[in-house]
Amino acid sequence: MAPSIRLSPAARSLFDEPLAIAVQGLGPRQQVTLRTSLRDETGELFQASARYQAGDDGQLDLARCPALPGGSFSGLEPMGLLWALQPQKPFWRLVKRDVQSPFLLQLEVFEGHGERSGRLLAQAQHERAFLRDGVRRVPVREGRIRATLFLPPGSGPFPGIIDLYGTGGGLPEYRACLLANHGFAVLALAFYSYEDLPKGMKEFHLEYFEEAVNYMLQHTQVKGPGIGLLGHSKGGDLCVSMASFLKGITATALINGSVANVGAVLRYKDITIPPLGISVNRIKVSESGIADIIDALNNPLEGPDQKSFIPLEKAECCFLFIVGQDDHNWKSEFFAVEGSKRLQAHGKEKPEIVCYPGAGHYIEPPFFPMCAASMHLLFGKPVMWGGEPKAHSEAQIDAWQQIQAFFRKHLTGKPSGTSSKL
Repeated sequence: MAPSIRLSPAARSLFDEPLAIAVQGLGPRQQVTLRTSLRDETGELFQASARYQAGDDGQLDLARCPALPGGSFSGLEPMGLLWALQPQKPFWRLVKRDVQSPFLLQLEVFEGHGERSGRLLAQAQHERAFLRDGVRRVPVREGRIRATLFLPPGSGPFPGIIDLYGTGGGLPEYRACLLANHGFAVLALAFYSYEDLPKGMKEFHLEYFEEAVNYMLQHTQVKGPGIGLLGHSKGGDLCVSMASFLKGITATALINGSVANVGAVLRYKDITIPPLGISVNRIKVSESGIADIIDALNNPLEGPDQKSFIPLEKAECCFLFIVGQDDHNWKSEFFAVEGSKRLQAHGKEKPEIVCYPGAGHYIEPPFFPMCAASMHLLFGKPVMWGGEPKAHSEAQIDAWQQIQAFFRKHLTGKPSGTSSKL
């Protein structure tokens, strides 16, 4: 019997779902190297490889067989060939631009464990999709809003969430649509550097975000009385500002967010919140030219920088802080702790804080490969994001469950019975 790759699901799976990988028809205890390849929409190649030895029966099941040292990872890692994917171009991050098309994953099995690939024994292709069948993608151009709404299959109404990314700008849709696959109505909201929105991050007006909140609250497919907010990085402090000043917010989840306003002036009616000060002389640059910016921001508890601390005690919602303890973009854990202190000092409920040792800044949906460093739009050079690949991957899986459980509990009133695995 010739060797072949067996996948489950066989041809197509959702990107945040596990994929079972096995090889059959090998010789007893045969040594092989498995390699995965994926090209993003710009054509950049991501690859991972691992060394294995088949069982006495010539079977190799990645759920039961540990990878041997010498590849992209070692040990029992059924999904290692996906989370360990690395760009062949330095400082490149895997993102999905068009959620309506899948990523195509190539799997190959080679003979032996040499530095150079041995003979090709088997190969397979698999689609990693972003939209579950029946999920509707609705471009939104209402008033000033530039967004995309994802609605789950069925009649609804569904718990509603606004999803914000960080300083990259544009309109990333992949986290919003993956969340919609799990039964939420999710609005991926652009806030700069997209279509006719402002090109740069000079100042933001909360009235724009208020329009988006009102759009969701009035939508027939969105279950009231309030909605949730999910923000990563700069999107996180924008969500804190929205929760602090706008009505109709029930739950706010931050992924490595800040409780101080960062990077741009924030205006709402007659209120102005200045951005937290930055000291570029605190940036450390390595010999390879990668900047570590973790100490660049000033302390929002000191001097004039206190004006940038967002008054989150005004918020009428519950908070969840997802924290990567190896985040090198800024001090996410410090922000979460100070936000918690501020809330409790004003008699508010203590927020949930979930910390992940070994996780970096870009905590994405499950199975996105960790990005250790990439270009930073504001600094104009590659910066270090932090994280250790295996720990970061485990954090992404758990955080995804935590975020969904948090929104289910607060937006539907139903506890979903998940507890932290870490």
